[in-house]
Amino acid sequence: MSRESAAEAAEAIAQGRTALGIELGSTRIKACLVSADDPGRVLAVGGHAWENRYEDRVWTYALPDVWNGVQAAFADLAADVRRRHGVPLDRVGTIGVSAMMHGYLAFDERGDLLVPFRTWRNTTTADASAELSGLFGVNIPLRWSIAHLHQAVLDGEEHVPHVRSITTLAGYVHRALTGRNVLGVGDASGMFPIDPATGDYDNELIARYDRLAADRLPVAGVRDLLPQVLTAGEPAGELTADGARLLDPTGALSPGIRFCPPEGDAGTGMIATDSVAPRTGNVSAGTSIFAMVVLERSLRASHHEIDVVTTPAGDPVAMVHCNNGASELAAWAGLFGRFAEASGHPVTDDDVFDTLFREALAGAPDAGGVVAYNHLAGEPVAGLTEGRPLVVRSPDSSFTLANVMRAQLYGAFGTLALGMRVLDDEGVEIERMYAHGGMFRTAGVAQRFLAAALDAPVSVGETASEGGAWGMAVLAAYAHAVAGDEASDLFSFLSERVFASAALSTVDPDSGDVAGFAAYLDRYRAGLAVEAAAVSAL
Repeated sequence: MSRESAAEAAEAIAQGRTALGIELGSTRIKACLVSADDPGRVLAVGGHAWENRYEDRVWTYALPDVWNGVQAAFADLAADVRRRHGVPLDRVGTIGVSAMMHGYLAFDERGDLLVPFRTWRNTTTADASAELSGLFGVNIPLRWSIAHLHQAVLDGEEHVPHVRSITTLAGYVHRALTGRNVLGVGDASGMFPIDPATGDYDNELIARYDRLAADRLPVAGVRDLLPQVLTAGEPAGELTADGARLLDPTGALSPGIRFCPPEGDAGTGMIATDSVAPRTGNVSAGTSIFAMVVLERSLRASHHEIDVVTTPAGDPVAMVHCNNGASELAAWAGLFGRFAEASGHPVTDDDVFDTLFREALAGAPDAGGVVAYNHLAGEPVAGLTEGRPLVVRSPDSSFTLANVMRAQLYGAFGTLALGMRVLDDEGVEIERMYAHGGMFRTAGVAQRFLAAALDAPVSVGETASEGGAWGMAVLAAYAHAVAGDEASDLFSFLSERVFASAALSTVDPDSGDVAGFAAYLDRYRAGLAVEAAAVSAL
């Protein structure tokens, strides 16, 4: 950065001409500060590692861990601002919060949490999901908030009579910071189906549910429990004095900062990859992995592999969501990292991943007969209620490090590929597919294998590893521009202000990889019976 541009950045921070995105991901909470005038310019970042817990057969995060993590990420960001620019972080133009979608956070009339947070990873709502999917005529996945609520109703859980509001993780953090019980439409679309004509909860489906749950809810109707829906760019409150102290216990951050609507990680992934127009799509890879494709028409039928959500602007999107992403890869990397350390030749985590990923390039196109399942949790797309990570091979397989790592990377995309085949059968056309997430930091490896899995070109941008926190910061910058009458629609803002000169790396599918992955997927699909047997036996 030149001396002049460094001075401009410091001035923008001091004057609050900035936008801040905070995203609570599955394993890391990130904070990303960008210039409000040039949202593609990242000024500082901060982060904090955390992990979910499996307690009483429920995947959860404790609320104190939420705030410890948010505060640590903000403190790390403020330190990065001071280190890079020599100024304090005491004001911001606009803030946005995003987090893992779906799940179940239920509160009583005093705002107290009634049961531990049930995350998207839980697969205990099969009865509710089936009943609601039939009632609504659209797929209601196990992880959706309405499925969790209805399962609690079906099970007669003791807390149900005391529920006065339910929300997502992003909605909870936003409400604590601003006092507003609102959600961006993208995040809201993972709680209850959205009517694309109104950009709000579908009134007909609300009425159907109220008739189904009559006398079993503690309020007049389910809408009374849900957050208000907002679209990108709408004002969503301001940082209160209590919220400022909660975010920054040092007291340096001033209250009164504008907030944009809180969003889900799927929405911020679409923003981070400029995938909000019809026929565009993206793949976000982390603890979970999911693909989003913006639709130009409704799907012909309901499919259990596909749920329909929306962009942050309210346009319909087909989502293939897989509960299991890169966690098993990380476990294998940890194993090899420990081996290197035990051998007296320790290497960094980044070097372990880079070495293993590049070794995978030397593997056979079909992974040499090795098949890997990354299912730590249940996987509805594959029909699994619980997960059992497995490596399976035939006696004549080529059991090499290269093939094992290629199988692990292929396995990370295996369930996703099953769902994407459904969209292909629906005739959904994709002109551009982008990818983001830490898996894509090693250039040309995961990106190449994803292109093979989708049989489509895959692009990765310079901000791929920053992911959703940067996408949320861009949404905050959009709200800042709308408030100043400097922007109209989200698509134009992204194409003209953010991605006009963005550097992209695009990989076309290799015919050998495509054929190899197809052969791998055939074995993967057939071997799901082994996975199901492992769930029953272990």
